[in-house]
Amino acid sequence: MLISLTHQFNAAPVLWNGDSDDTLICREIRQETADVKTFVLGSPQPRLFRYAPGQFITLELDIAGQTINRCYTLSSTPTRPDQVSITVKRVPGGIVSNWLHDNLTVGSNLRVLGPAGEFSCFLHPMPPKQKYLFLSAGSGITPLMSMARAAHDLVLDANIVFMHSARTPGDIIFARELELMAFNRPQFQLGLVCERRGNQPMWAGFNGFLTHAILHNVAPDFMDRHVYTCGPAPYMAAVRALLQTAGFTMANYHEESFSFETLQADQADIGALLNLPELAQSETAIALTSHVSTSQFNIEFTRTGYQVACSADQTILSAARAAGLRLPTSCTQGLCGTCKTKMVSGQVEMKHAGGIRQREIDQGWILPCCSKPLSDVVLEK
Repeated sequence: MLISLTHQFNAAPVLWNGDSDDTLICREIRQETADVKTFVLGSPQPRLFRYAPGQFITLELDIAGQTINRCYTLSSTPTRPDQVSITVKRVPGGIVSNWLHDNLTVGSNLRVLGPAGEFSCFLHPMPPKQKYLFLSAGSGITPLMSMARAAHDLVLDANIVFMHSARTPGDIIFARELELMAFNRPQFQLGLVCERRGNQPMWAGFNGFLTHAILHNVAPDFMDRHVYTCGPAPYMAAVRALLQTAGFTMANYHEESFSFETLQADQADIGALLNLPELAQSETAIALTSHVSTSQFNIEFTRTGYQVACSADQTILSAARAAGLRLPTSCTQGLCGTCKTKMVSGQVEMKHAGGIRQREIDQGWILPCCSKPLSDVVLEK
């Protein structure tokens, strides 16, 4: 053990490369609440992880003979770079979350992709004394916890109000660590809202649901803050409505959600649930014409230098997979946006299910999982 530790600390740091490194080992499991566990993951060989707080990894799991991809936000912080962690809530009927809770043990191997994602305050300019409002509910706390941990470790000159909503006090994920960060840093203020008291009748926090009155009580200057929100779709819809009603500048609002296992509706219901009006026009094409042929087109990935052939009736994702490339993906149906990629040149026909906004399409982004080429295509990937 001593030799191993000496080697790990004396060896030149090697960065984790998501394109070539594809396996993580479960190093530790922590029971956060009755139905939430944190899985601490490390590389088989010493590696340093670099990512933006709030990004996610995609797990490639073999469950009952099926390959299932599912993305989970990293609850860890890159300021502690030797390991990463995901924090998973057991979802009733959820295939992946239940499998992880029941089968993943210390020493288990996981195939992963990533990290990826754009939901991070660290990916935007951070002027001195920037003020943030983090709003989370349930397991949606994970990306915001990653950002809060990074800000705490780096002793950033940023003012953060962290408002978290839970069912009961016993369901507050990371409760003691949040309280410790509030104790350590005067620029970090914590607010907790619970639907009911549960088995803690002396609970002194807010009761019920997040309201304008509660928000104003904890963060009276919330109109001047940049807001980052993550949680169940109804919660985020309520937050958007609350802020819009208050006249908040929505250009300063950012949200993220990966709750695929709770979406048991048909495609139209999913569009309503996620408040994605684009779903009504899901057959969006980034081209004025559409045709079906047996033509072969070349797909080039600028960052990796890979090139693959893709027929006109094949999605770019399926062609990449057939060629052995591993791209971040989860739903494979144009719903989640996990595979979102910038198209440098070319034309595609894209039939998505709400996983991309029209303004992103106008800026040249596509979802390879539901995009078929109409010409040679160059992607920034």
